[in-house]
Amino acid sequence: MRRFRWIVIAALFCASAGAAAAEPLVADLTSHLIAITTGFTGTNVVLFGATEGHGDVIVVVRGPERDAVVRRKSRVAGIWINTLDVAFPGTPSYYAVFSNRPLDEIAPPQLLALHQIGITNLRLRVLEKNRSPEEIAAFRAALIREQQQLGLFAEEVGKVSFLGDRLFRATIAFPANVPTGTYLVEVFLVRDQKIVSGQTTPLVVSQVGVDAEVNEFAERRALLYGVIAVAGAAMAGWLASLPFRNA
Repeated sequence: MRRFRWIVIAALFCASAGAAAAEPLVADLTSHLIAITTGFTGTNVVLFGATEGHGDVIVVVRGPERDAVVRRKSRVAGIWINTLDVAFPGTPSYYAVFSNRPLDEIAPPQLLALHQIGITNLRLRVLEKNRSPEEIAAFRAALIREQQQLGLFAEEVGKVSFLGDRLFRATIAFPANVPTGTYLVEVFLVRDQKIVSGQTTPLVVSQVGVDAEVNEFAERRALLYGVIAVAGAAMAGWLASLPFRNA
């Protein structure tokens, strides 16, 4: 049933793609919005598209940029404390790559590095200027490892599947802890180890419903939200103690 649904979508997509000026590459998503509600456990979004002629397809998904800090703990006088940290401003909050063949068989290292395709090619900036290259490399590895453990950086290159010679698809998985914001889905068509066409499609991850309203209130009226939270916690504690007062 799922395969039949994909064939129908692909057929409709190809019809519209053919009507549009025979571009070398056209692609789209089954949904441009991921709505996070109470009980959200993660979801998948399917990228589908078509190529004009032969070629390899690479897909790069980047989440909104955030400032990340990696800290190293050391034991001092029997207590574990933070003794060293490195800040990485503008780090993608989500990162995943998909391709129909191994990346090193599709494009040369220089091209992959230019477009930051692959974890090793991510250009992560650091604020601290007094860190040695070895320290920066170690903290960079720790940052990537932490993001992978959270499911926000893909550990391996995902699969782009071709249906015939022109149609392709890729399934992008988003975990339950996916950050909100605008994501960019970049699709590249590569021929003879050169990018001949590219397309960028936005994807929005947003909270909806009561959770979104509470989050917006907390951001706009942080002080009032804090007072309400403290008062609520105090009230809950008082109510919980009532059964024991007459014991």
